[in-house]
Amino acid sequence: MQRGQTERYRTVTRSVRMFRAFLHEQDAPELFYGSLARDTVALLRAHEPLHDRLVVDVGAGEPQFCEEFQAAGARYLAVDLDRAALNALPAGVGILGRGEALPLADSSADVVVSSNVAEHVRDPGRLGNEMIRIARPGGLIFLAYTSWASPWGGHETSPWHWLGGDYAARRYERRTGRAPKNRFGVNMFPTSVHAGLRWANAHPDAWLIEAFPRYHPDWASGVLALPGAREVATWNLTMLLRRR
Repeated sequence: MQRGQTERYRTVTRSVRMFRAFLHEQDAPELFYGSLARDTVALLRAHEPLHDRLVVDVGAGEPQFCEEFQAAGARYLAVDLDRAALNALPAGVGILGRGEALPLADSSADVVVSSNVAEHVRDPGRLGNEMIRIARPGGLIFLAYTSWASPWGGHETSPWHWLGGDYAARRYERRTGRAPKNRFGVNMFPTSVHAGLRWANAHPDAWLIEAFPRYHPDWASGVLALPGAREVATWNLTMLLRRR
């Protein structure tokens, strides 16, 4: 896919395919993350080639992202707090680190990616600032996260998070006999579409080149212009920025 083809890529067929994969996040994570990784590569390729570019994946989590970026010819580097996640990657492509304080030099990466991580940190703006800091001038930043007010904002505890994150966690534990992986106030925090767009549009070191609901077809992007409704309907906000 060439520059400028992002909208034509985001078709109804793609949305259905991605949603079907999403439904298997818990029982077949390799299916879901493989689909998400391929989609991330395609969205980035709409803006620039990835061959021989250094891609830093913040909060990598699953090995499918490494596989897909390397298949695209990128030089891939994962930064994650989870040692087990890093151990699942090939040797030499992962370093231990926190997204809010990346252990990398300024302007050291061509592309910086964070997929579904911002809702798991207390200060997503700080995460975004660090991603911009390590991007080279003209470098591409890809930031996608789930809105707390969306039907899937509570992850596996959804949609009961609408009645409160603590309530949703207790209900999940009563129903399943185990605590949720994503626990409100511990490793999952409320995010909003409004805050993300405000941060991106006001950042002095980058400009927002594209924003859209991750799982929607291109014609549904207008939902971002509807305050209030966009918090529920966007589901997963994706923003692409360039470092000034």
